[in-house]
Amino acid sequence: MPDTPEQPEVSPEERLARLRQEHRELDETIARLSEAGPINQLEVQRLKRRKLALRDLIARLESGRYPDIIA
Repeated sequence: MPDTPEQPEVSPEERLARLRQEHRELDETIARLSEAGPINQLEVQRLKRRKLALRDLIARLESGRYPDIIA
């Protein structure tokens, strides 16, 4: 067993809030890099992929929070 401190259990709402915050920060970073003149395309693409993955994860977590109601 590794000697790492255990992470306290995070509520789903807190996890979503953290993911949304990271998504916003990536959006701001991408915008700032794009405005700063010559940009590193590889870095921007990497950030955009991470942002898209976060968006997908957020959507998946949100859709799992509520049961499907079939009317």
